[in-house]
Amino acid sequence: MPEKPRAVVAGASGFVGTAVVDAFTADGYEVGTIGRTGAVTWADPAAIAALVDGSSVLVNMAGKSVDCRYTDRNRDEILRSRVDTTRALRQAVAAAAEPPAVWLNASTATIYRHAMDRPQTEADGELGEGFSVDVARTWEQEFFAGDLPRTRRVALRMAIVLGDGPATAMLLTLARLGLGGPQIDGWWFPHRRYRGIGPAPSGTARSSWHRTRGRQEFSWVHLQDAVDAIRFLRDRDDIDGPVNIASPRPTDNRTLMRTLRDTVGRRIGLPAFRWMLEPAMWVLRTEPELILKSRWVLPGTLTDAGFAFRHPELADATRDIVGR
Repeated sequence: MPEKPRAVVAGASGFVGTAVVDAFTADGYEVGTIGRTGAVTWADPAAIAALVDGSSVLVNMAGKSVDCRYTDRNRDEILRSRVDTTRALRQAVAAAAEPPAVWLNASTATIYRHAMDRPQTEADGELGEGFSVDVARTWEQEFFAGDLPRTRRVALRMAIVLGDGPATAMLLTLARLGLGGPQIDGWWFPHRRYRGIGPAPSGTARSSWHRTRGRQEFSWVHLQDAVDAIRFLRDRDDIDGPVNIASPRPTDNRTLMRTLRDTVGRRIGLPAFRWMLEPAMWVLRTEPELILKSRWVLPGTLTDAGFAFRHPELADATRDIVGR
């Protein structure tokens, strides 16, 4: 029997990484993983190099979750966990006698600015500023650094992934409890948690807010479509650079919460204003930015390349997730 092609998945313990491993295994790949634990860990660069050398495809989903409070310690770890792991993989690819033909590295659609005037695509999107954007920018700079002539590189600018992850669970819980109204931005005491970071920090030192009235855009993607897009990009050797992984049908926060209420059978959803969200998010140890920033992103490259989404509509996607 011919030898199976080898795929390497770093950061395979998250819910997206786990789904990627399952999908690649179903596609006939022998899948090796890199993580904090397991046969190959980040503490063993020689083992990483040996695993990467001779592989067909490399996927990196590693990085500390942003579902946390942006304390100085967490801010540093969010950046470090992305940049250091990407650098380690780039060094392994550069040293390989038989490097992978394609390297797909996680990024985030949060790299774009707070947008309520027009959608952001790979062709004409405008980068934002501040902590989350600086993390994404520095991450991609590390990924695309150096010359890897035998390896195609694709940065996966993923929107919020709807599936069995913590963000979806939190939103569905709010809807079930009758708290699934819109999240409305407003004034709050200035703080420094969202200030820039990295070699070229951007933005202001103090936090700001936007008068969105709960109409901030919400770009999202169903987990199955995110995984299918990764498979699609793996096999399309004519696509490289940053690619937006997002549904072609973004919505706004009010519509999102109404759809979630309908999905779980709740008629009432109380709105949450910024002055309510800040203490609540402090208790939950996460950040209001995750639901208050207007993310309006379209998958221009995927759409132009003919990628077909299984779940482009939010109502269908949420019904599928709850049904599972």
